[in-house]
Amino acid sequence: MSLARLVLASGRSVELSELRMSSTYGGLLEGYPCRVVNEMKIQGLLRSAENDFPRTPVHLVPPPREYPDQYSGGFGPVETLPPVACVGAFRSTALDPSHDPVLYRSRLTVVWFQPTTDLPSPCHPDDPLTTMPWNDLARDHEL
Repeated sequence: MSLARLVLASGRSVELSELRMSSTYGGLLEGYPCRVVNEMKIQGLLRSAENDFPRTPVHLVPPPREYPDQYSGGFGPVETLPPVACVGAFRSTALDPSHDPVLYRSRLTVVWFQPTTDLPSPCHPDDPLTTMPWNDLARDHEL
């Protein structure tokens, strides 16, 4: 059973089978949101996804960045990411048409940021998740 189902811009249907959400800046004890902090957060999420799903490729949906303050601190200007960091395991039908459709599925782990804790929804066709080039990123796995 999937948590959510999306139809990509390519027409491919993908299912979200696992989702981990966290506060983007939860635990930030010192400093402020800036490019350096954001890059560390993104790299940490990518490493975590690679460790948690070692046989599945990992893709980052480039996050939107905002610059709400015109002043810079010691680490440069304030730069914020959306407040919810997500790591999701997606699956779909096999990529290779020669693979048995009963025995094979394609998989992709995706890291993205979003403004709320809502599940991805097929009702939002402009969602950046729907533009993933699945055929270029995912990999077939035998069940």
